[in-house]
Amino acid sequence: MLLVIDVGNTNIKLGVYDKDVLAHSWRLSVKTIRTADEIGIVLAGLFDSAKLDMKGFDGIIMSSVQPALNYTIEHACEYYLGKKPMMIGVGIKTGLNIKYSNPQEVGADRIVNSVGAYKLYGGPCIVVDFGTATTFNVISEKGEFMGGCIAPGIITALEGLVNNTAKLPRVEITKPDSIIAKNTVAGIQAGMTYGYTGLVKYIIQKIKEESGWSNAKVIATGGLSEIVLNVEGDKLVDVVDRSLTLKGLKLIYDMNV
Repeated sequence: MLLVIDVGNTNIKLGVYDKDVLAHSWRLSVKTIRTADEIGIVLAGLFDSAKLDMKGFDGIIMSSVQPALNYTIEHACEYYLGKKPMMIGVGIKTGLNIKYSNPQEVGADRIVNSVGAYKLYGGPCIVVDFGTATTFNVISEKGEFMGGCIAPGIITALEGLVNNTAKLPRVEITKPDSIIAKNTVAGIQAGMTYGYTGLVKYIIQKIKEESGWSNAKVIATGGLSEIVLNVEGDKLVDVVDRSLTLKGLKLIYDMNV
């Protein structure tokens, strides 16, 4: 069995592969003050509920954008699972040629998503990750990571709106019946859902125009992807893959082992 771990800004995604099958997956909230023992106890509970042997893993691979948590999670894995995680970073083979002015600046999550998208769906492709940030990653037909752009995530933008205004409430992000809203809650919902749909649509269009890859496949991932993609009647993306990051980690592990 293989344990794959993606430590994001908001959630920790965990997956267990039995050979090539993603048999189990979970999400945990990110808490940077957790100890290794606390993480170990959480893992023990998850694995026990799935009837998994904590010492039965052949390997662990981890990507992270939370440096403060890396040592804690590594220590928990070594002590409770008996394995040290392979970390996504310098020296790890990914199969991508990073065309970035400083390749070390590219977030581990962007690399993992790009590997998963390219290996599973081919290139050229555009990967849109709807998370704490909304990232757009561009991969060529030859497997080159060409770059992309980064925008605030939809929940991040909503928190900024609520925290910096005196009277606007925190709302559930759903599509209202009309973009011409008749109350404040619906007005925020309309601005967020239709606004982010427009942002995604325009950026994808401009990437295709600038790259010349009008046939580039668009792959969406991230917990908030369905909120935006359900708004438009026309097809914004070709594939929605909520498990893309976990699949990318598995592919990278196989390349390096």
